[in-house]
Amino acid sequence: MEGFPFTTEVGVRFAETDAQGIAHNSIYLVWFELARVEYLARFAGGYQALRDLGIEALVLESHVRYLKPARFPDTVRIHARCGHVRGARFRYEYAVERDGERIADGWTGHATVEARTLRPTRVPTYLREAIARAESASSASSAEA
Repeated sequence: MEGFPFTTEVGVRFAETDAQGIAHNSIYLVWFELARVEYLARFAGGYQALRDLGIEALVLESHVRYLKPARFPDTVRIHARCGHVRGARFRYEYAVERDGERIADGWTGHATVEARTLRPTRVPTYLREAIARAESASSASSAEA
């Protein structure tokens, strides 16, 4: 999907569905986290690299917009991008698609904190730079298309 440097796929598991056979609304946040952790692994050395510095990245807020239902055994693609890096805060945006059609989208807001004290701390330079590289590569490839 244009404008997103990262994509992962997941199969909708039966256990993730509700009584109507639709993927439960809460599972989308799990899919967002899956994409976020894999994004960090691909572009920034993984979430553990952040933790090794004594820093945690907390989720401050989240939003999901449901457009069409996903059902067992659909395969969905979760696209992720990261931006709005300012001070201790940053934001991921997501698009969920099935068979090329967007079925949901949303975002999560985050802050980096010192692991021991949970006090806000600036997003580490290496992470800001990794995000900028990933996102600029995505913008460049979108512009070439």
